[in-house]
Amino acid sequence: MELYRWLPADAVKIVLVLFLSFLVGLEREEHKTSSGTYSFGGVRTFPLIGLLGYSIALLSGTQLLPVTLGFLVVGSFLLLSYWHKISHSETAGVTSEMSGMTTYLVGALVYYDHFWIATSLGVASLLLLELKEGLETLANRTAPQEILTFAKFLLLTAVILPALPHEEFTRFHINPFKTWLVVVAVSTVSYGSYVLQKVTKEHGGVVLAALLGGAYSSTATTVAMSRRAAREQRPHLFSGGILIASGMMYLRLAALLTLFSRPLAAQLAPAFLALAAAAIATGWFWSHRPDAVVSQIKREFEPGNPLELMAAFLFAILFLAMLIATQLAVTYLGRAGIRILGAVMGVADVDPFIMGMTQAAGELTPVNVAASGVLIAAASNNLAKGIYSFSLADRPTGKQSLSLLVALAVAGLVPLLWL
Repeated sequence: MELYRWLPADAVKIVLVLFLSFLVGLEREEHKTSSGTYSFGGVRTFPLIGLLGYSIALLSGTQLLPVTLGFLVVGSFLLLSYWHKISHSETAGVTSEMSGMTTYLVGALVYYDHFWIATSLGVASLLLLELKEGLETLANRTAPQEILTFAKFLLLTAVILPALPHEEFTRFHINPFKTWLVVVAVSTVSYGSYVLQKVTKEHGGVVLAALLGGAYSSTATTVAMSRRAAREQRPHLFSGGILIASGMMYLRLAALLTLFSRPLAAQLAPAFLALAAAAIATGWFWSHRPDAVVSQIKREFEPGNPLELMAAFLFAILFLAMLIATQLAVTYLGRAGIRILGAVMGVADVDPFIMGMTQAAGELTPVNVAASGVLIAAASNNLAKGIYSFSLADRPTGKQSLSLLVALAVAGLVPLLWL
Protein backbone atom coordinates (compact mmCIF):
# COMPACT_ATOMS: atom_id res chain seq x y z
CA MET A 1 0.00 0.00 0.00
CA GLU A 2 2.86 2.42 0.83
CA LEU A 3 4.49 1.61 -2.51
CA TYR A 4 1.22 2.36 -4.29
CA ARG A 5 1.05 5.80 -2.64
CA TRP A 6 4.71 6.52 -3.42
CA LEU A 7 4.47 5.74 -7.14
CA PRO A 8 3.13 8.40 -9.51
CA ALA A 9 -0.41 7.80 -10.76
CA ASP A 10 0.79 7.33 -14.36
CA ALA A 11 3.33 4.72 -13.23
CA VAL A 12 0.56 2.65 -11.63
CA LYS A 13 -1.47 2.88 -14.85
CA ILE A 14 1.49 1.83 -16.99
CA VAL A 15 2.16 -1.14 -14.74
CA LEU A 16 -1.50 -2.20 -15.03
CA VAL A 17 -1.40 -1.91 -18.84
CA LEU A 18 1.81 -3.93 -19.01
CA PHE A 19 0.43 -6.59 -16.67
CA LEU A 20 -2.84 -7.10 -18.55
CA SER A 21 -1.32 -7.02 -22.02
CA PHE A 22 1.59 -9.25 -20.99
CA LEU A 23 -0.85 -11.96 -19.83
CA VAL A 24 -2.58 -11.94 -23.21
CA GLY A 25 0.79 -11.93 -24.99
CA LEU A 26 2.02 -14.83 -22.87
CA GLU A 27 -1.02 -16.92 -23.81
CA ARG A 28 -0.54 -16.09 -27.51
CA GLU A 29 3.17 -16.98 -27.24
CA GLU A 30 2.29 -20.41 -25.85
CA HIS A 31 -0.27 -20.88 -28.61
CA LYS A 32 2.29 -19.97 -31.28
CA THR A 33 4.82 -22.41 -29.83
CA SER A 34 2.36 -25.30 -29.56
CA SER A 35 0.74 -24.81 -32.99
CA GLY A 36 4.01 -24.50 -34.91
CA THR A 37 2.41 -22.17 -37.46
CA TYR A 38 2.44 -18.42 -38.00
CA SER A 39 0.53 -16.50 -35.35
CA PHE A 40 0.48 -12.78 -34.71
CA GLY A 41 2.19 -11.34 -31.64
CA GLY A 42 3.57 -12.61 -28.37
CA VAL A 43 4.99 -11.46 -25.05
CA ARG A 44 6.54 -8.35 -26.58
CA THR A 45 4.03 -7.32 -29.23
CA PHE A 46 0.93 -7.24 -27.05
CA PRO A 47 2.47 -5.10 -24.27
CA LEU A 48 3.66 -2.69 -26.98
CA ILE A 49 0.12 -2.46 -28.38
CA GLY A 50 -1.24 -1.78 -24.88
CA LEU A 51 1.37 0.93 -24.29
CA LEU A 52 0.56 2.42 -27.69
CA GLY A 53 -3.10 2.72 -26.74
CA TYR A 54 -2.19 4.31 -23.42
CA SER A 55 0.27 6.76 -25.01
CA ILE A 56 -2.12 7.93 -27.73
CA ALA A 57 -4.86 8.46 -25.13
CA LEU A 58 -2.39 10.45 -23.02
CA LEU A 59 -1.39 12.70 -25.92
CA SER A 60 -4.97 13.22 -27.17
CA GLY A 61 -6.40 14.14 -23.76
CA THR A 62 -10.17 14.44 -24.01
CA GLN A 63 -10.17 14.20 -27.81
CA LEU A 64 -11.34 10.80 -29.02
CA LEU A 65 -10.41 11.32 -32.68
CA PRO A 66 -6.67 10.58 -32.23
CA VAL A 67 -7.51 7.46 -30.21
CA THR A 68 -9.88 6.34 -32.96
CA LEU A 69 -7.29 6.97 -35.67
CA GLY A 70 -4.69 5.03 -33.67
CA PHE A 71 -7.16 2.17 -33.37
CA LEU A 72 -7.64 2.17 -37.15
CA VAL A 73 -3.87 2.18 -37.75
CA VAL A 74 -3.35 -0.76 -35.39
CA GLY A 75 -6.30 -2.50 -37.02
CA SER A 76 -4.67 -2.01 -40.44
CA PHE A 77 -1.47 -3.73 -39.32
CA LEU A 78 -3.52 -6.55 -37.84
CA LEU A 79 -5.46 -6.84 -41.10
CA LEU A 80 -2.15 -7.34 -42.93
CA SER A 81 -1.27 -10.09 -40.46
CA TYR A 82 -4.59 -11.81 -41.08
CA TRP A 83 -4.16 -11.48 -44.87
CA HIS A 84 -0.75 -13.15 -44.54
CA LYS A 85 -2.30 -16.03 -42.57
CA ILE A 86 -5.17 -16.73 -44.95
CA SER A 87 -2.82 -16.61 -47.92
CA HIS A 88 -0.94 -19.58 -46.44
CA SER A 89 -3.77 -21.48 -44.75
CA GLU A 90 -7.47 -21.94 -45.45
CA THR A 91 -8.28 -22.54 -41.79
CA ALA A 92 -6.60 -19.46 -40.33
CA GLY A 93 -8.37 -17.81 -37.40
CA VAL A 94 -8.61 -14.14 -36.47
CA THR A 95 -8.43 -14.57 -32.68
CA SER A 96 -4.94 -13.13 -32.23
CA GLU A 97 -5.76 -10.05 -34.31
CA MET A 98 -8.93 -9.39 -32.31
CA SER A 99 -6.92 -9.80 -29.12
CA GLY A 100 -4.49 -7.16 -30.35
CA MET A 101 -7.30 -4.66 -30.95
CA THR A 102 -8.73 -5.39 -27.51
CA THR A 103 -5.32 -4.84 -25.94
CA TYR A 104 -5.11 -1.40 -27.60
CA LEU A 105 -8.46 -0.50 -26.05
CA VAL A 106 -7.30 -1.75 -22.65
CA GLY A 107 -4.39 0.71 -22.75
CA ALA A 108 -6.67 3.62 -23.66
CA LEU A 109 -9.24 2.71 -21.02
CA VAL A 110 -6.62 2.58 -18.28
CA TYR A 111 -5.51 6.12 -19.11
CA TYR A 112 -9.13 7.36 -18.82
CA ASP A 113 -9.34 5.73 -15.35
CA HIS A 114 -11.75 3.00 -16.45
CA PHE A 115 -9.75 0.46 -14.45
CA TRP A 116 -12.60 -2.00 -13.85
CA ILE A 117 -13.63 -2.10 -17.51
CA ALA A 118 -10.02 -2.43 -18.69
CA THR A 119 -9.30 -5.24 -16.25
CA SER A 120 -12.53 -7.01 -17.18
CA LEU A 121 -11.67 -6.80 -20.88
CA GLY A 122 -8.17 -8.11 -20.28
CA VAL A 123 -9.28 -11.01 -18.09
CA ALA A 124 -12.20 -11.88 -20.41
CA SER A 125 -9.83 -11.92 -23.40
CA LEU A 126 -7.42 -14.18 -21.55
CA LEU A 127 -10.20 -16.59 -20.56
CA LEU A 128 -11.65 -16.73 -24.08
CA LEU A 129 -8.20 -17.50 -25.49
CA GLU A 130 -7.27 -20.07 -22.86
CA LEU A 131 -10.63 -21.87 -22.90
CA LYS A 132 -10.68 -22.35 -26.66
CA GLU A 133 -11.00 -26.14 -26.63
CA GLY A 134 -13.69 -26.18 -23.95
CA LEU A 135 -15.73 -23.49 -25.68
CA GLU A 136 -15.47 -25.21 -29.05
CA THR A 137 -16.55 -28.51 -27.48
CA LEU A 138 -19.51 -26.75 -25.86
CA ALA A 139 -20.46 -25.18 -29.18
CA ASN A 140 -20.33 -28.54 -30.95
CA ARG A 141 -22.45 -30.21 -28.26
CA THR A 142 -25.07 -27.44 -28.10
CA ALA A 143 -27.94 -28.02 -30.48
CA PRO A 144 -29.15 -25.05 -32.55
CA GLN A 145 -32.56 -25.42 -30.89
CA GLU A 146 -31.01 -24.81 -27.47
CA ILE A 147 -29.33 -21.64 -28.70
CA LEU A 148 -32.71 -20.47 -30.00
CA THR A 149 -34.27 -21.29 -26.63
CA PHE A 150 -31.68 -19.18 -24.80
CA ALA A 151 -32.23 -16.36 -27.30
CA LYS A 152 -35.93 -16.45 -26.44
CA PHE A 153 -35.03 -16.25 -22.75
CA LEU A 154 -32.98 -13.12 -23.43
CA LEU A 155 -35.84 -11.69 -25.49
CA LEU A 156 -38.26 -12.19 -22.60
CA THR A 157 -35.93 -10.76 -19.94
CA ALA A 158 -33.56 -8.23 -21.52
CA VAL A 159 -35.62 -6.86 -24.42
CA ILE A 160 -39.34 -6.95 -23.63
CA LEU A 161 -39.28 -6.36 -19.86
CA PRO A 162 -37.31 -3.05 -19.78
CA ALA A 163 -39.51 -1.61 -22.56
CA LEU A 164 -42.80 -2.00 -20.67
CA PRO A 165 -44.32 0.92 -18.68
CA HIS A 166 -44.09 0.61 -14.91
CA GLU A 167 -47.45 2.16 -14.04
CA GLU A 168 -51.01 1.05 -13.37
CA PHE A 169 -53.85 1.20 -15.87
CA THR A 170 -57.63 0.77 -15.59
CA ARG A 171 -59.58 0.28 -12.39
CA PHE A 172 -58.12 -3.21 -12.11
CA HIS A 173 -54.63 -1.75 -11.45
CA ILE A 174 -52.96 -3.57 -14.34
CA ASN A 175 -49.21 -2.90 -14.43
CA PRO A 176 -47.56 -4.14 -17.69
CA PHE A 177 -44.08 -4.24 -16.14
CA LYS A 178 -45.18 -6.29 -13.12
CA THR A 179 -47.24 -8.57 -15.34
CA TRP A 180 -44.27 -9.39 -17.55
CA LEU A 181 -41.97 -9.63 -14.53
CA VAL A 182 -44.20 -12.45 -13.27
CA VAL A 183 -43.92 -14.14 -16.68
CA VAL A 184 -40.12 -13.78 -16.55
CA ALA A 185 -39.90 -15.19 -13.00
CA VAL A 186 -42.02 -18.26 -13.75
CA SER A 187 -40.19 -18.80 -17.05
CA THR A 188 -36.80 -18.51 -15.32
CA VAL A 189 -37.66 -21.21 -12.78
CA SER A 190 -38.97 -23.48 -15.54
CA TYR A 191 -35.98 -22.73 -17.78
CA GLY A 192 -33.53 -23.51 -14.96
CA SER A 193 -35.17 -26.90 -14.45
CA TYR A 194 -35.24 -27.44 -18.22
CA VAL A 195 -31.49 -26.81 -18.49
CA LEU A 196 -30.74 -29.13 -15.57
CA GLN A 197 -32.82 -31.87 -17.16
CA LYS A 198 -30.91 -31.46 -20.41
CA VAL A 199 -27.54 -31.49 -18.65
CA THR A 200 -28.41 -34.63 -16.66
CA LYS A 201 -30.17 -36.31 -19.57
CA GLU A 202 -27.98 -39.42 -19.52
CA HIS A 203 -27.87 -39.70 -15.74
CA GLY A 204 -30.25 -40.62 -12.96
CA GLY A 205 -33.56 -42.40 -13.06
CA VAL A 206 -37.17 -41.77 -12.12
CA VAL A 207 -36.41 -40.02 -8.82
CA LEU A 208 -34.08 -37.45 -10.40
CA ALA A 209 -36.58 -36.94 -13.22
CA ALA A 210 -39.29 -36.32 -10.62
CA LEU A 211 -37.18 -33.77 -8.72
CA LEU A 212 -36.26 -31.77 -11.81
CA GLY A 213 -39.60 -32.25 -13.53
CA GLY A 214 -41.50 -31.08 -10.47
CA ALA A 215 -39.63 -27.79 -10.54
CA TYR A 216 -40.47 -27.51 -14.24
CA SER A 217 -44.13 -28.61 -14.10
CA SER A 218 -45.47 -31.16 -11.64
CA THR A 219 -48.58 -31.66 -13.78
CA ALA A 220 -46.61 -32.44 -16.94
CA THR A 221 -44.30 -34.74 -14.96
CA THR A 222 -47.29 -36.58 -13.45
CA VAL A 223 -48.86 -37.12 -16.87
CA ALA A 224 -45.55 -38.33 -18.38
CA MET A 225 -44.77 -40.70 -15.50
CA SER A 226 -48.31 -42.08 -15.45
CA ARG A 227 -48.14 -42.94 -19.13
CA ARG A 228 -44.75 -44.55 -18.63
CA ALA A 229 -46.00 -46.52 -15.62
CA ALA A 230 -48.75 -48.08 -17.74
CA ARG A 231 -46.15 -50.29 -19.45
CA GLU A 232 -43.46 -50.71 -16.78
CA GLN A 233 -45.33 -52.42 -13.90
CA ARG A 234 -43.37 -50.55 -11.22
CA PRO A 235 -46.19 -48.98 -9.15
CA HIS A 236 -44.14 -48.05 -6.08
CA LEU A 237 -41.39 -46.44 -8.13
CA PHE A 238 -43.64 -44.30 -10.29
CA SER A 239 -46.23 -43.36 -7.66
CA GLY A 240 -43.39 -42.31 -5.37
CA GLY A 241 -41.86 -40.26 -8.17
CA ILE A 242 -45.20 -38.54 -8.81
CA LEU A 243 -45.41 -37.60 -5.13
CA ILE A 244 -41.86 -36.23 -5.25
CA ALA A 245 -42.79 -34.05 -8.23
CA SER A 246 -45.71 -32.58 -6.27
CA GLY A 247 -43.40 -31.93 -3.34
CA MET A 248 -41.14 -29.96 -5.66
CA MET A 249 -44.19 -27.92 -6.68
CA TYR A 250 -44.44 -26.61 -3.12
CA LEU A 251 -40.75 -25.62 -3.17
CA ARG A 252 -41.31 -23.83 -6.47
CA LEU A 253 -44.32 -21.96 -5.10
CA ALA A 254 -42.45 -20.99 -1.92
CA ALA A 255 -39.67 -19.45 -4.03
CA LEU A 256 -42.12 -17.49 -6.21
CA LEU A 257 -44.09 -16.24 -3.20
CA THR A 258 -40.88 -15.05 -1.55
CA LEU A 259 -39.96 -13.11 -4.68
CA PHE A 260 -43.31 -11.41 -5.23
CA SER A 261 -45.12 -11.15 -1.91
CA ARG A 262 -43.22 -11.16 1.36
CA PRO A 263 -46.44 -10.97 3.48
CA LEU A 264 -47.90 -13.97 1.62
CA ALA A 265 -44.60 -15.84 1.89
CA ALA A 266 -44.52 -15.18 5.64
CA GLN A 267 -47.93 -16.82 5.92
CA LEU A 268 -47.30 -19.80 3.63
CA ALA A 269 -43.58 -20.46 3.11
CA PRO A 270 -43.07 -22.42 6.39
CA ALA A 271 -46.07 -24.65 5.60
CA PHE A 272 -44.97 -25.10 1.98
CA LEU A 273 -41.45 -26.05 3.00
CA ALA A 274 -42.81 -28.58 5.49
CA LEU A 275 -45.18 -30.03 2.87
CA ALA A 276 -42.34 -30.21 0.34
CA ALA A 277 -40.03 -32.00 2.76
CA ALA A 278 -42.74 -34.45 3.79
CA ALA A 279 -43.79 -35.20 0.21
CA ILE A 280 -40.24 -35.62 -1.10
CA ALA A 281 -39.18 -37.81 1.83
CA THR A 282 -42.32 -39.96 1.64
CA GLY A 283 -42.03 -40.20 -2.14
CA TRP A 284 -38.41 -41.27 -1.92
CA PHE A 285 -39.23 -43.93 0.68
CA TRP A 286 -42.24 -45.14 -1.33
CA SER A 287 -40.31 -45.29 -4.59
CA HIS A 288 -37.71 -47.58 -2.94
CA ARG A 289 -40.25 -50.11 -1.81
CA PRO A 290 -39.85 -53.38 -3.75
CA ASP A 291 -42.12 -54.07 -6.72
CA ALA A 292 -43.03 -57.44 -8.17
CA VAL A 293 -41.02 -56.65 -11.29
CA VAL A 294 -37.47 -55.41 -10.77
CA SER A 295 -35.85 -53.73 -13.75
CA GLN A 296 -33.60 -50.79 -14.46
CA ILE A 297 -35.72 -47.79 -15.44
CA LYS A 298 -34.13 -45.06 -17.50
CA ARG A 299 -35.44 -41.56 -17.90
CA GLU A 300 -37.62 -40.89 -20.90
CA PHE A 301 -39.49 -37.69 -20.14
CA GLU A 302 -38.15 -34.85 -22.27
CA PRO A 303 -39.50 -31.46 -21.18
CA GLY A 304 -40.81 -29.11 -23.81
CA ASN A 305 -39.34 -25.69 -24.38
CA PRO A 306 -40.67 -23.53 -21.50
CA LEU A 307 -39.86 -20.33 -23.37
CA GLU A 308 -42.18 -20.53 -26.34
CA LEU A 309 -43.29 -16.95 -26.97
CA MET A 310 -46.92 -17.92 -27.49
CA ALA A 311 -46.88 -19.76 -24.16
CA ALA A 312 -45.40 -16.68 -22.46
CA PHE A 313 -48.07 -14.39 -23.91
CA LEU A 314 -50.77 -16.90 -22.96
CA PHE A 315 -49.47 -16.99 -19.39
CA ALA A 316 -49.53 -13.18 -19.30
CA ILE A 317 -53.14 -13.18 -20.51
CA LEU A 318 -54.13 -15.80 -17.91
CA PHE A 319 -52.35 -13.81 -15.21
CA LEU A 320 -54.25 -10.64 -16.14
CA ALA A 321 -57.49 -12.61 -16.26
CA MET A 322 -56.77 -13.86 -12.74
CA LEU A 323 -56.12 -10.32 -11.51
CA ILE A 324 -59.45 -9.14 -12.92
CA ALA A 325 -61.31 -12.25 -11.71
CA THR A 326 -59.79 -11.84 -8.25
CA GLN A 327 -60.93 -8.24 -7.95
CA LEU A 328 -64.42 -9.14 -9.14
CA ALA A 329 -64.56 -12.10 -6.77
CA VAL A 330 -63.48 -9.95 -3.82
CA THR A 331 -65.99 -7.23 -4.74
CA TYR A 332 -69.03 -9.42 -5.27
CA LEU A 333 -68.35 -12.74 -3.50
CA GLY A 334 -65.88 -11.94 -0.72
CA ARG A 335 -63.75 -14.64 0.95
CA ALA A 336 -65.84 -17.47 -0.54
CA GLY A 337 -65.19 -16.15 -4.06
CA ILE A 338 -61.42 -16.38 -3.67
CA ARG A 339 -61.64 -19.94 -2.36
CA ILE A 340 -63.98 -21.04 -5.15
CA LEU A 341 -61.72 -19.44 -7.74
CA GLY A 342 -58.68 -21.19 -6.25
CA ALA A 343 -60.40 -24.57 -6.31
CA VAL A 344 -61.43 -24.13 -9.95
CA MET A 345 -58.06 -22.84 -11.15
CA GLY A 346 -56.15 -25.58 -9.35
CA VAL A 347 -57.65 -28.12 -11.76
CA ALA A 348 -55.80 -26.50 -14.66
CA ASP A 349 -52.65 -24.37 -14.35
CA VAL A 350 -52.12 -23.20 -10.79
CA ASP A 351 -49.34 -20.68 -11.51
CA PRO A 352 -51.44 -17.79 -12.97
CA PHE A 353 -53.86 -17.86 -10.04
CA ILE A 354 -51.16 -18.04 -7.38
CA MET A 355 -49.10 -15.30 -9.00
CA GLY A 356 -52.26 -13.22 -9.22
CA MET A 357 -52.69 -13.70 -5.49
CA THR A 358 -49.19 -12.32 -4.90
CA GLN A 359 -50.29 -9.06 -6.51
CA ALA A 360 -53.70 -8.97 -4.81
CA ALA A 361 -52.56 -9.85 -1.27
CA GLY A 362 -52.66 -6.82 1.00
CA GLU A 363 -54.16 -4.55 -1.68
CA LEU A 364 -57.25 -6.07 -3.29
CA THR A 365 -57.78 -8.69 -0.60
CA PRO A 366 -56.50 -9.39 2.94
CA VAL A 367 -53.33 -11.47 3.12
CA ASN A 368 -55.00 -14.31 5.01
CA VAL A 369 -57.76 -14.54 2.37
CA ALA A 370 -55.19 -14.66 -0.44
CA ALA A 371 -53.23 -17.29 1.50
CA SER A 372 -56.33 -19.47 1.85
CA GLY A 373 -56.92 -19.20 -1.90
CA VAL A 374 -53.35 -20.30 -2.63
CA LEU A 375 -53.62 -23.29 -0.30
CA ILE A 376 -56.89 -24.41 -1.87
CA ALA A 377 -55.51 -23.99 -5.40
CA ALA A 378 -52.43 -26.12 -4.60
CA ALA A 379 -54.56 -28.79 -2.94
CA SER A 380 -56.99 -28.78 -5.87
CA ASN A 381 -54.05 -29.19 -8.24
CA ASN A 382 -52.79 -32.21 -6.29
CA LEU A 383 -56.24 -33.79 -6.42
CA ALA A 384 -56.41 -33.18 -10.18
CA LYS A 385 -52.99 -34.80 -10.67
CA GLY A 386 -54.15 -37.81 -8.70
CA ILE A 387 -57.12 -38.17 -11.04
CA TYR A 388 -54.85 -37.80 -14.09
CA SER A 389 -52.59 -40.54 -12.80
CA PHE A 390 -55.51 -42.82 -11.94
CA SER A 391 -56.82 -42.39 -15.50
CA LEU A 392 -53.53 -42.77 -17.39
CA ALA A 393 -51.38 -45.23 -15.39
CA ASP A 394 -51.84 -48.93 -14.78
CA ARG A 395 -54.32 -49.69 -12.01
CA PRO A 396 -51.84 -50.30 -9.11
CA THR A 397 -49.84 -47.14 -9.91
CA GLY A 398 -53.01 -45.11 -10.43
CA LYS A 399 -54.48 -46.18 -7.09
CA GLN A 400 -51.28 -45.53 -5.18
CA SER A 401 -50.72 -42.14 -6.84
CA LEU A 402 -54.30 -41.06 -6.19
CA SER A 403 -54.06 -42.11 -2.54
CA LEU A 404 -50.74 -40.34 -1.99
CA LEU A 405 -51.82 -37.14 -3.73
CA VAL A 406 -55.17 -37.05 -1.91
CA ALA A 407 -53.25 -37.35 1.37
CA LEU A 408 -50.96 -34.51 0.27
CA ALA A 409 -53.96 -32.40 -0.72
CA VAL A 410 -55.57 -32.91 2.68
CA ALA A 411 -52.29 -32.10 4.44
CA GLY A 412 -52.04 -28.97 2.29
CA LEU A 413 -55.38 -27.75 3.64
CA VAL A 414 -54.40 -28.11 7.30
CA PRO A 415 -52.83 -24.58 7.46
CA LEU A 416 -56.31 -23.19 6.75
CA LEU A 417 -57.04 -23.81 10.43
CA TRP A 418 -54.63 -21.00 11.35
CA LEU A 419 -55.80 -18.46 8.75
